[in-house]
Amino acid sequence: MASPAAGVVVIVGRKEMTFLEQSGSLKGSLGAQDQLSLISGCLNIQEAVEGALHIQECVPENLELKKKIFAQLDQIIDDQVVLSSSTSCLLPSQLFAGLAHVQQCLVAHPVNPPYYVPLVELVPHPETAPATVDRTHALMRKIGQSPVRVLKEMDGFVLNRLQYAVISEAWRLVEEGIVSPSDLDLVMSDGLGMRYAFIGPLETMHLNAEGMLSYCDRYSEGMKHVLKTFGPIPEFSGATVEKVNQAMCLKVPADPEHLAARRRWRDECLQRLAKLKRQMPSQ
Repeated sequence: MASPAAGVVVIVGRKEMTFLEQSGSLKGSLGAQDQLSLISGCLNIQEAVEGALHIQECVPENLELKKKIFAQLDQIIDDQVVLSSSTSCLLPSQLFAGLAHVQQCLVAHPVNPPYYVPLVELVPHPETAPATVDRTHALMRKIGQSPVRVLKEMDGFVLNRLQYAVISEAWRLVEEGIVSPSDLDLVMSDGLGMRYAFIGPLETMHLNAEGMLSYCDRYSEGMKHVLKTFGPIPEFSGATVEKVNQAMCLKVPADPEHLAARRRWRDECLQRLAKLKRQMPSQ
């Protein structure tokens, strides 16, 4: 495994790679052993990226650490190499400010676990060249991911903005005594989540009437009425966090063994869902 300075982190081990191969979830044209044979380590950042055309930084969410790595890479690469960050929240204008190769820089934010959740958000710096986004989009498609183009940077990008909107209203509904924490999760897992696993909210609107124009004509006033009742941003503290924590711990005790077991179950569910989605005919 490469050193942290090289910006490379191996998150899938030999056992997991073999399982992915056996379950039909392994991505790429090479088998598990061939892919593992390509992984090596070094302590020199220049040696680590020698010959690379796309460099994907994966160090912890620390702005200064990431900027230090990109500053080093900026001194090494030529005009053909794409510099990409896996950050989930740091803006490209923060990460790549002052770099000579800024036109070759962008964020390519994957979603964990990326072997089962293929989305990758591509977020350009204001000076990123369109060709950089195009090349990264093509690469992500080639390796089996589902890239989306975020047309300009914004805090939270797209996925986390949607996720935080759901979390915020979920928290308020529990805090105000509208629904229990366990039933709240059931609304998503056995309701919205099942629908959104295959189509998004906009297509859902389109299909739930005779097209989008029909939906907005029918339901816009009702939606606006409900949206006006949404409250302020929750504090995520105090009595509500204790209530939610107690409910979660009844279901999954917050110790390493139980959490790890539940994560394995979650990943197996995601693996089966990903396989089903691949098998469904596209329209």
